[in-house]
Amino acid sequence: MADLNVDPIIGWLKRQIKKTKAKGLVIGISGGVDSAVAAALCVKATGARRVLGLILPCESNPQDEIDAMKVVKQFRIPYIKVDLTGTYSVLKLVLNDFEKNFESYNMKPRLRMAVLYYFANKKNFLVVGTDNKSELYTGYFTKYGDGGVDILPLAGFYKHEIYQLAKQLKVPAEIIDKKPSAGLWENQTDEKELKMSYNQLDKCLKEIEEGTKKNHPQYWHVKRLIKKSKHKREMPPIFRR
Repeated sequence: MADLNVDPIIGWLKRQIKKTKAKGLVIGISGGVDSAVAAALCVKATGARRVLGLILPCESNPQDEIDAMKVVKQFRIPYIKVDLTGTYSVLKLVLNDFEKNFESYNMKPRLRMAVLYYFANKKNFLVVGTDNKSELYTGYFTKYGDGGVDILPLAGFYKHEIYQLAKQLKVPAEIIDKKPSAGLWENQTDEKELKMSYNQLDKCLKEIEEGTKKNHPQYWHVKRLIKKSKHKREMPPIFRR
């Protein structure tokens, strides 16, 4: 398989910085493959000194932090760790009707978004999102959480292409090999939630993108995900008088 050309992404990142007159890029480094690839591309675009990595555990699997540290060391990224576990615990206490459900777990990426923008505003940096095309079009991200960003350098690439980029950019093998997970609760995996593998998802998305109508359950499942998550990819409706 031929290498993907990373030069257009690097050039695009440089143009985003120049256009907004930002001084650099801030990115949350989760220990997953998407954030590792995005971080590596940021370093190629600006140099490591103009990138700030944030490691933001929040009742997280300790392995994720270990893997995040591998990324910052591999690409020599300046980083700050902000442990949000205590903040999340306090928030659970003040919400009297708190329950362990999908809605409550979504508060974790929204807390991370607030911290990313704190440092972005402080340093005049852009917040770099890590969502890929497969996640973006199925709505597999938290609105105003990991979806609350300034730029999305990976949103034009399917998940299988992210793995290809990861190998090209020399992301540590153990990060490439681990099961993709948003890390919102114990034993969560992306593919379990999506009810299919990323390879199957990417195949369906490609069929939809090419207008090749297929009559199989996975195809229609993906079509439903796209329709259901449409609001996540749009600005809020504005009343016009």
